[in-house]
Parts: sequence; structure tokens; C-alpha cells
Amino acid sequence: MTDIIIPPIDWRVAAQLSIVFGWASVLLIVALFIPRSRTRITGYLAIVGTIVAAGVGIPLWGANAETFGGMLRLDGYSLTLNWLFLAAAAITIVVSLDYLPRQGIERSEYYILVLFATGGMMLLAQGTDLIVLFLGLEMLSIVLYVLTGFAYPRNASEEAGMKYLLIGAFAGGFVVFGIALLYGATGSMNLRVIGETLTRQTMTLEERTYMLAGSALVLVGFGYKVAMAPFHMWAPDVYEGAPTPIAGLLSVGSKAAGFAALLRFLVEALAGEWQIWAPVLEVLAIATLAAGNIGALTQRNVKRMLAYSSIGHAGYILFGVIAAGAPGGIAGQRGIEGVLLYLMAYTFTNLGAFGVLIALEHRGEAAWDLNDLAGLWNRRPWLAVAMAVCMLSLAGVPPAGGFWGKFYVFTAAWLAGVGWITVIGVIIAAIAAFYYLRIVAQMFMAEPVRDTPLPMDYALRAGLVLATTGVLLLGFLPTPAINLVQRVTLAAAGSIQP
Repeated sequence: MTDIIIPPIDWRVAAQLSIVFGWASVLLIVALFIPRSRTRITGYLAIVGTIVAAGVGIPLWGANAETFGGMLRLDGYSLTLNWLFLAAAAITIVVSLDYLPRQGIERSEYYILVLFATGGMMLLAQGTDLIVLFLGLEMLSIVLYVLTGFAYPRNASEEAGMKYLLIGAFAGGFVVFGIALLYGATGSMNLRVIGETLTRQTMTLEERTYMLAGSALVLVGFGYKVAMAPFHMWAPDVYEGAPTPIAGLLSVGSKAAGFAALLRFLVEALAGEWQIWAPVLEVLAIATLAAGNIGALTQRNVKRMLAYSSIGHAGYILFGVIAAGAPGGIAGQRGIEGVLLYLMAYTFTNLGAFGVLIALEHRGEAAWDLNDLAGLWNRRPWLAVAMAVCMLSLAGVPPAGGFWGKFYVFTAAWLAGVGWITVIGVIIAAIAAFYYLRIVAQMFMAEPVRDTPLPMDYALRAGLVLATTGVLLLGFLPTPAINLVQRVTLAAAGSIQP
């Protein structure tokens, strides 16, 4: 009988993951001894966990190592994304400290589940094996199903959780079947090995058919996760029904994690098939832009508008994904830079926008109609400024942070030789600016239709300040972020670039 050989484990690679999952598990026990009236303590402890995990990653910068038999990788790419996920989790928890008690749904499990969701995102960023990617996808999805339906007994939240569960299970089936076909065609689950097999080995017609079908199914599964058209119809209903902080986390963390895994899968495992999958993604990118932005134009419910906007932004990020796999150095580098920079700007921008919606909500009242923003400048000037900054960033208006994200993905697509989608993207971005600027005009130029006070405690203020400051720093001082993503590309060139 052959002995089971346990590969050596480099705990540096799994350090941040271990802290997030370990601390979340510890908090499950600690929460049992925290009185219901002091549930915020669990939230504070969860924030501490995200800060510690982020700090542990600082001395690991520059590392390029694998562990667990090549199933997990730590490099500049995954480390940057881990920091982004931890920042999104921390801001989500901070704004939730005020939101949950006002909605009467404060429970310690909420903060712990956010940590587990963050761990799932980090698995998707660090996974270099199809099994690990599936585990990360399921960990993230299952936790988000619960968080989406967390606002019990609000019917809209329960309905959103059920819809997300059914769609997510459906998408997971595509991923599993696709993984099975890819394994049957290549004999491996490791992304790098799959890529080498496709490059060096002559495949039979049957094996190639399995490979293409499996790749398509995996793409469909991740298409659901990132709300890519035509797999996007769940997003508006789920975002509207979910607790608002979770809608924000869905729009940024879940989307960023899905794109992190998708980019690594396409560029590392299927780099040699770029001529096949790039045209498919080009069509899907334009369809996603059209579906998201046209849908947003027709909305007066701001939360649903942000959901459709999130769909549209998935289309822009696809520009960078397409360029990342293009043959040649500069287009691929610019594509990875564009995806990371776009995700940074989008994370802070959308969390800030949803933070303003949280400030508008009151117990038993969902103040999401466009009219509820009328005259906000007169009632809460700083709240209006924060929302205006976020809307300008989503529209890509310089010097807001979103401008640099769009600039990089557009130039990456142009360098990759797919300039036609760049032209269409610029045109759609100009049209989409209408519904973002409509909100700005409503806040600063319309007369208030209500004079409801907008109570905000220090936690919500802190969350909005963090998100808005991130948007402004990326806009006015983009050099540090640009230098970071450029170094990420160079550090990860051997592991991500084809």
C-alpha cells in the first residue's frame, strides 16, 4: 500500500487566511458570553481581526510562494486583493454597527459571518487549484445566502436570500460540472498544470471538446457570481431585499473575488486559448454594459439603480480581463493593472454610496426613492457631498478615483487590439453618466420633499469617511495605487502572466 505523503506547508502563504478563519471561529465561542445588549463588542473584535490580518500581510509583500501542493499561492496579486477584501469587510462592519440596532436585527453572528465571507473571498484570490476555487466560491456563497436573508422577519430579505440561494446553487452546478470536464480533458486540477497541458500536449478531438465545454461551464458559473449578462437578473432583487450593508458587500467584495478567480483561471489555465475565449468575453462585456446601464436608466429606486450599475461595472472590468490574457507583454500587464485599480476604486465608491443609503434608512422605513435624496444638501450637507463624490466616481468623472479605473481598462483593451469594445465602452460610459448626475442634481438643486432628521452615530460617520477618503485619495493622489498595481504585475509575472 502506497504511503500518503503530506506536502510541506508554508504557513506564510496561509497566514492571513488562518487569522481570518481562526478569529471567526474563536468569536463564535466568545459571542456566547457577550450579553445581547452589548453585541457591538463582537463587531469591534471582528474589526480587530481584519486589522491584524491586514498587518500580517505587510512583511509578506514581495513573496511569491505556494503551499498545500501548489493549491494556494501568495503573490503580489493575491496579497493586494486580500487587503482590498479586508478593507471592504472592515468598512461593512463599521457601517453595520449603526445599521443593525436601528433595524432591530443586531446579532453577533452577523459580524462573524462577514469574517467567514471575507475568508471565502481570500480563498478565491489565492486559489490556484480548481478544488480550492470551488471551496472558496461555496464558502463565500453559503455565507452570503444567510447574510442576505438576515433581516428576518422582513419578507423582502427572506425572499432575496431564497432567490440568491437558488441562483447560487444553480451556478455552483455549472462550476462543478465544468471542473469535472476539465479534469477529464487534462488530468489535473492545478491551473498551471492545465495551462502547460494545453500548451505542450496534443489533445484528441474528444479531449478538446471536454476542455472547451468545461471552460465554458466554469465561465458561466463565475458569470453568475459577478452578475455578468446574461446571468445578471438576480442582482437587482437580491440587492434590494438584502440588508443594505450586505448589498454593499455583495456589490464589491463578492464581485471582486469572482473576478480575481476568473482572471487567474483564464490567464493562467487558458492563456493559450485566448483567441477562443476573448471574442466570447468581448460580446459578454458589451451585453453586460448594455443590460446594466439601460436597466439603471429606468430606475427611481436608488438601491436597484446601484444594483444595475454594479452589473454595468462588471462589463468595464471584463475589458481588463480580456486584455490580461492577450499575447504580448504590455497589454497583459496593463490588463491586470486595470482590473486591480478598477476594483480598488469601485470598492470604496460603492461602499460609500451604500453607506449614504444606510444613513437615509430608518427603522421600518426603506428610504431609497430618488425623491428621498431631494434637497439632501440642505438637510445633511456632508452626506450630500459624500454621495456626490461616489456618484462622480462611478460615472468616471475626473479626478474621482473611478476615472483612473476606467482609463486603465480602456487603454488595456485598446492595447490588446480590441479597440471596438473600447469605443462602445466610452459611448456607454457617457450615456451612463446621466443617471449618476441626476442623483447629484436631485441632492443639490431640488427642493426637499421631506424634512426627516437623519441621525448618524460615530460608527456610520467613520465608515463614510473611510470610504469617501479612499475615493478622493485614489482620484487626487493615484500614484501610490498605480505604483502598487504596477509592482504587483511585475511580482506576479511568473505566476499569472502567460
